Formats: sequence, C-alpha cells, structure tokens
Amino acid sequence: MPRGIRKGDLPVKTCATCGRPFTWRRKWERVWDQVRYCSDRCRRTRKSAKEQAGRP
Repeated sequence: MPRGIRKGDLPVKTCATCGRPFTWRRKWERVWDQVRYCSDRCRRTRKSAKEQAGRP
C-alpha cells in the first residue's frame, strides 16, 4: 500500500477467534487474503480448541 494513507482508511477484518476487528498491517501486505486471526494468541487458541473438541 502506498504511504500517506490514514489509519481510518485501511482495510478491516474480524478475528475468527475473538471476534474483534483488526486492521491491515504492512507485514500482511502480500498475504492479507489469508489472514484470519488478529494475533498469534488467537491463532493458537483456535487450534487448541479444535483439538480438544475432537477428544472424548
């Protein structure tokens, strides 16, 4: 994304785990379509919840 864009104009997504909105980050520039979680913590929590749901 070009410089000079205001934070309010950046794309926003909703986290698949916590449901909070999060905005585009420069490090996600090439993979923005694949980003689903707002943080590593949410990504880890999502995986552990799936694993525990499948266990008896």
